[in-house]
Amino acid sequence: MLLLAIDTSGKQGSIALARAAEPTEDHEVDVIETVPVLGGTFSALLVPQIAALLSGHGLTKFDIGAFAVVSGPGSFTGLRIGLAVVKALAEILNKPIAPVSLLEACVFTSGMQSKIMPVLDAGRGDVFVGEFELPDKPGQLPLEHILSRDEFLSSAKGWTVVTPDSTLAEVARGAGLSVQLLAPITAAVVARLGWRKVRASDTITPEALEANYIRRTDAEMLEKIRS
Repeated sequence: MLLLAIDTSGKQGSIALARAAEPTEDHEVDVIETVPVLGGTFSALLVPQIAALLSGHGLTKFDIGAFAVVSGPGSFTGLRIGLAVVKALAEILNKPIAPVSLLEACVFTSGMQSKIMPVLDAGRGDVFVGEFELPDKPGQLPLEHILSRDEFLSSAKGWTVVTPDSTLAEVARGAGLSVQLLAPITAAVVARLGWRKVRASDTITPEALEANYIRRTDAEMLEKIRS
């Protein structure tokens, strides 16, 4: 099966092409190639770069068997563009989509177990934070929310913080927290995690694909401005 993975959540994006045999318990996806997509050019270059990536390997969109895409958190505009492209392609081809949380991708990259707290910069002094307890307990879903840096540092006690952001890693270390600094998250990671979801039938239809912005409510924003 051929898998196309897309990440347009940040200032810089990437797309990856990966191949895997039919789903088995022990087979991992083989990433064929990953190419960057410059921030600010997603709307103009994403589709042409996908076409170029496929044609460079003698393939067309009709060879794609499934999609993996970062659904959030991240840039509003970037996420909308990436999701719109995946929606359109998946609908035309009638193929499944594996939505991937960027916070979940951080946990996946860390390879760690126990209480893992991925954290990403959300701008304006806020951070995107996840709470993942691995291995998963039946019926337990990880939490993903947005906090101020002070709120994050207070709530992270007893957790292992994982992040690709060196500044946040340094801030967490300065607060005495256990920290693992990750390599940048790319579409190659999204492809590997997305393939696990495809293999587990944890996929959705184009109609169900939505962005996960993890933004504050209007009341929370008003309270933050007042404080």
